[in-house]
Amino acid sequence: MTLHMSSVVGHPRSEVFAWHERPGAVLRLTPPWSPLTVVQEATSLDGGEAVLRLPLGLRWVARHTGYAPPERFVDELVSAPLRWVVPWRHTHEFHADGDRTRITDTVDTPVPESVLRSMFAYRHRQLGLDLAAQASARNAGDRPMTVAITGSNGLVGGALAPFLTTAGHRVVRLVRGTPHGPDERRWDPQSPAEDLLEGVDAVVHLAGASIAGRFTDAHRAAVRGSRIGPTTALAELAARTPGGPRVFVSASAIGFYGPDRGDEVLAETSARGDGFLADVVHDWEQATAGAAEAGVRVVNVRTGLVQSPRGGTLRVFHPLFAAGLGGRLGDGQMWQSWIGIDDLVDVYHRALYDERLTGPVNAVAPTPVRNAAYTATLAAVLRRPALLPVPGLGPKLLLGEEGATELAQASQRVSPEALLDLGHRFRHPTLEPALRHLLGRDPRPRA
Repeated sequence: MTLHMSSVVGHPRSEVFAWHERPGAVLRLTPPWSPLTVVQEATSLDGGEAVLRLPLGLRWVARHTGYAPPERFVDELVSAPLRWVVPWRHTHEFHADGDRTRITDTVDTPVPESVLRSMFAYRHRQLGLDLAAQASARNAGDRPMTVAITGSNGLVGGALAPFLTTAGHRVVRLVRGTPHGPDERRWDPQSPAEDLLEGVDAVVHLAGASIAGRFTDAHRAAVRGSRIGPTTALAELAARTPGGPRVFVSASAIGFYGPDRGDEVLAETSARGDGFLADVVHDWEQATAGAAEAGVRVVNVRTGLVQSPRGGTLRVFHPLFAAGLGGRLGDGQMWQSWIGIDDLVDVYHRALYDERLTGPVNAVAPTPVRNAAYTATLAAVLRRPALLPVPGLGPKLLLGEEGATELAQASQRVSPEALLDLGHRFRHPTLEPALRHLLGRDPRPRA
């Protein structure tokens, strides 16, 4: 079978082809619902090999051939035994159309078109959205920089790092283990080396223990201890590094506003709420003060419920709802302030180059929804019923009283006022298109 799929992006061919040659391209184009995991990117489109992992320990090794910049390159599956079962030849073609580019993917394989169509629709859409976001950033003053990232292998870092490298930035991963290569540096969270941030223009600090779980003493200590001390140490290091970072972007959370503020619309200027997470987030943001006091621009990204089938709540809900076992939580009236993973990436990117952003920034979509609306939308996208409501006792059994109150039953109606005031454009400001993109459930596109 041969699949042909074509679309047009509003960017010159040289720019589009160059994007594909940069590190991170294959990561940005791999659908988040796909069973494929990128193990190794190709070092070149001219004879290089990309390695991807499949379930059951299978490896998909794709060799790049047919390199003819900026017109074409080819991927061929070369790893046994897969190449004997599912032969695969994928030709990428780029045709100039004035200042635009027509991208055509031609795949020769026995894999059914019904399996491939949603994957390539996602790839084309994702490419266009990334190119548009990066072009808008360049027009607003974004220039290549060296960005140090903690937590680069987590849900957010795993999306942000390849986005930055395809945009032309250098990413230095701060890792706790042994560094591999010049773009990794060993980071001791409690006592970072004095030269850790030398030559770094910006820091994105994402590391921290997951807040999900029963709120035992040990869990609370891990949540707090993995944030306050390491953030203080890293911010103070940024402040005293000669010629060091000009901007320090730190993860934060809408837990700052407390677990339940009713129907109050919460902006960055709203008062702090009550509860364990509100206390932790307040102290977490205060931990960046050492950098701010030294003149480093600090941005605290108060993140809402991140939507991605690779992590967070959607990773839990997706298989349940796909099996027809989903439903609202309790009466479904709690507010859920959500954001798609790629819109969150754009917020972090903007924090790096837009000097007007400083202090707390609500990283949420401009259209929060109640839990009943969220579950109904997810069910509709998956074409499944949502008839099995979860009683309030369920989260309490799993998370304990405090965990259920702070997490599963939290109700926060948060508005991204700081971003809206700057005219920030969200890729997916409403929930249904965001979920359709992330889950590959868009209507079938034209070939």
